[in-house]
Amino acid sequence: MGIERVDSLSEQIAKQIGEQIITGDLVEGEHIQELRIAKELDVSRGSVREALLILERTHLIHIYPRRGAIVSEMSAQQVKALFDTNMLLMSYMVQRMSEMWRKHEADEMLHLLEKLAEQVKVSDAEKFYDLFFGFLAEQHDLVGNMYVMRHYAELLPSMRRSYFLTLNLSRRELQEAYELIKFSIDAILHRKSQQATLFIEDFCRHLRNQVLESLARMKQIELAWARRSRR
Repeated sequence: MGIERVDSLSEQIAKQIGEQIITGDLVEGEHIQELRIAKELDVSRGSVREALLILERTHLIHIYPRRGAIVSEMSAQQVKALFDTNMLLMSYMVQRMSEMWRKHEADEMLHLLEKLAEQVKVSDAEKFYDLFFGFLAEQHDLVGNMYVMRHYAELLPSMRRSYFLTLNLSRRELQEAYELIKFSIDAILHRKSQQATLFIEDFCRHLRNQVLESLARMKQIELAWARRSRR
């Protein structure tokens, strides 16, 4: 049995701030005030600074000289770049999984499909995507490439931020995502790495398009409110 890792104080602070960015409580362009956070959490500014460096590695914020930490922009161009990069990583991961899985890992994949199907039934998109992306993040042994896994882990918070925009979409769209994941896992279990890769790429494009549609609607609403406020 492995030893469970305990997050450091800075990692805990980073997770708390990161969750506020992911859920939209902190919006793009907003300045993150070190002193206010330190007072609210009763921690040192040094711990907050370390937390911000962690968040910068996950691309949720940018740290500028003399300006401090700013919540990163979420534009259509950045969403496309994020999904393009993640697609490359996930394609490599499922290819390796197709080649390397053993029986207990096959059982875990089938169990994952059961849990995903449950989330489709209750239309819980957040848990659905958290389960799937979190499962892939745990496949260090199968993938066998620490650089790929590290980059994937660093992109996950930004991925969560993007698919958080899709939580109000229909069950049909969630069902389509499930079917593409199922096809990919079926191909993995038949050791058909090329098919698994093609299906996971289709899944990434499907989710990317949903995120872009939701982002466009959100930007339209923000623009409408800005115009009304200027009247």
